[in-house]
Amino acid sequence: MPNGPLSLPVRLYLLAWDSTRSEATGAPQPHHLVRAGALLDLARRGLLTDDDGIATPVDLDARAGDAVLDGLLELVRESRPHGWRTWVTLRARVTLDAVREQLTADGYLRAEKHRVLGVFPTVEYTLDREAVVETLREETRQVLRGPLPVAEVSERDAAVAVLMDALEPRTVAPDKGRAPGHGQRVDELTDRAAAAAPALGKVVREVRAALAAAVPSVPTASSSPGPSTRGW
Repeated sequence: MPNGPLSLPVRLYLLAWDSTRSEATGAPQPHHLVRAGALLDLARRGLLTDDDGIATPVDLDARAGDAVLDGLLELVRESRPHGWRTWVTLRARVTLDAVREQLTADGYLRAEKHRVLGVFPTVEYTLDREAVVETLREETRQVLRGPLPVAEVSERDAAVAVLMDALEPRTVAPDKGRAPGHGQRVDELTDRAAAAAPALGKVVREVRAALAAAVPSVPTASSSPGPSTRGW
């Protein structure tokens, strides 16, 4: 994938962007998506570990060297203990805001200040690097569909793919458009995402399950367009 240094939450935010509407509403619950990515990134880096189901900082002084990840790590340290599923949703917009600030500073987004009804200040974001998003999206589709063998997929790309796949819309026919064997490939990608350490497998599955549970079960006629993962 392009832009190797991009963290998991940043990659997932860009993948959630709906280029047809020029806003980050392509995936439901984008704040939960980026929080899930941040949790997995910290676990992959060895900064968060699983302690009987609790997301636990390994070292009180360690840092990731990334503002988004370090912000979440500090939040976990300062809060009472919680399981992985709780952290996917708890104060998740804090992580979303940090991702937007980072992408704006790095030139991926452009922030424009407005006032609602001429009174209430708000910020709207415009994507300045749409080609990066399209490349990320196509390569993530290829990870989910093949033909690249799972063993040749990087652990990072596997983690991104299984989290995006968790956002498939929950409809009467949730597997519509998916190729035969899709579920098996996702299981294999989940194992691949946790290849660095056996304990990561539980974390990946807990975070993915919490993300899937956060998606509205039945879309309504007035709901925003479906997630950009549709058909992946």
